[in-house]
Amino acid sequence: MATESMARPTYGNWRRPRRPGLGPLGLLGTVVAFGGLVVVLLASLVSLGAAIGVLIPLAVLVGPLALRTADGRNVYQMVAVRIGWMKRKANGSHTYVSGPLSRRPGGHFSPPGMLARVKMLEGNDAYGRPFGVLHHPGRNLFTIVLSCEPDGGSLVDPQQVDIWVASWGDWLARLSHEPGLRGAQVVVETAPDTGTRLAAEVLPRIVPDAPAAARAVMEEVVARYPSASSEMHTYIALTYGAVPGPRRKPEDVITDLSMRLPSLLSGLVAAGGGSASPLSAEQISEIVRVAYDPAIAPDVLNVRAEHGVTGLQWHDAGPAVAVETVDGYKHDSGVSRTWMLTLAPRGTVRSSVLRGLLEPAQGTRRKRVSLVYRPIDPATSARIVEADRRSAHFMAGSQRGLVQARAASEMRAAEQTAAEEASGAGLVEFSMMVTVTVADEEQLADASITVRNLQASSRILMRPADRMQAAAFTCTLPVGLLPWEHTLIPYQLRETL
Repeated sequence: MATESMARPTYGNWRRPRRPGLGPLGLLGTVVAFGGLVVVLLASLVSLGAAIGVLIPLAVLVGPLALRTADGRNVYQMVAVRIGWMKRKANGSHTYVSGPLSRRPGGHFSPPGMLARVKMLEGNDAYGRPFGVLHHPGRNLFTIVLSCEPDGGSLVDPQQVDIWVASWGDWLARLSHEPGLRGAQVVVETAPDTGTRLAAEVLPRIVPDAPAAARAVMEEVVARYPSASSEMHTYIALTYGAVPGPRRKPEDVITDLSMRLPSLLSGLVAAGGGSASPLSAEQISEIVRVAYDPAIAPDVLNVRAEHGVTGLQWHDAGPAVAVETVDGYKHDSGVSRTWMLTLAPRGTVRSSVLRGLLEPAQGTRRKRVSLVYRPIDPATSARIVEADRRSAHFMAGSQRGLVQARAASEMRAAEQTAAEEASGAGLVEFSMMVTVTVADEEQLADASITVRNLQASSRILMRPADRMQAAAFTCTLPVGLLPWEHTLIPYQLRETL
């Protein structure tokens, strides 16, 4: 009987949108360069010295825009990061102290930095389950957090994995049609198993008259099993903004979100998300509290296993002390370092490309991998793919030799993207951040080597978020912080740089 072997599917064809403008200058640099050249030509009609006097400042001004790093940052942006760090260090804002003995009103352990003004609200979905809503008053954004238990990829047919990937892509594409959705965040958090849940399940079930040998075996399993196991949690945060129309009250927004939850949860289940449910305000507070103080994770689990609730509130979810350094972030019982995505995998990859990065890392207290998505509405998607298509055709027609081969590959990828978008596929911008938390600062070097090895196996490039560690740490928490919504310069203007 003949058997047919099915080739494992591959994925890819992600593209970084081309900046408008001439080469690496961007739109703003191109406009400044051409405007300056016009001024130089007019000055040359007066004298050669006047033309040189205009040309030199123009070169000094435009030159830094042409020098870019691998992730597209120019000299001005790197200098702005250093100036911001020096300013925070000068006014002492890189150090945070909270609690009853601090100068902060209320005496609470409030979350620091970008979470300082966030308020916690709560509602009930169609099934009566409570869910927390994080309100960002500065931008008038609302975030809901979902928890799911994804099905593993072991012993699963490739056809089923392909169906899950297609369903996940369809779920992301549907997000672009969600009214008011600003962005989505998927956080996969791993940590060594504390053994609390295993002990709570096993020890109470041992009967008093059990044989001594059986009792000893079960107690040994409870004592030794957590040392070789780990726990993994997956959270999805959806952040919504204001929709066109009159400004709505937070209560109206919560009611609107409660009606959207069933559809969102059903889509996650179809995409292999397993059991999915919204997180309550107390559960979100527990996640943030444990992230800042990993040492209390067993205590939180013990209290929840014994009483069912912990009573932790949002205004007590922050650290007692936190200090930001150039390459790290110290907070209570942990020290963290965060890396940001520089370059996605080139070419095609398989569905298991990120498995090594998502798995638990030895020698770390906690590790979070945060994937951030910005769905693009259909009208904007059509404009982007057509602009990329025209640019790819132009580059393929104007280059020769070996460079032409790469330009032809870019043209084929742009054509495929345009065809898929025209057939109804969604366009999503994405990025990734990884935070590793260890016990003390001396272990950060080993953590850096671990992350470097993991990103090499995943075919991605990442860089440490130096001088931005506190903000990057907060962005990897499942609280719906979208980096492009919290910048001084709007991202629409930053893209022209």
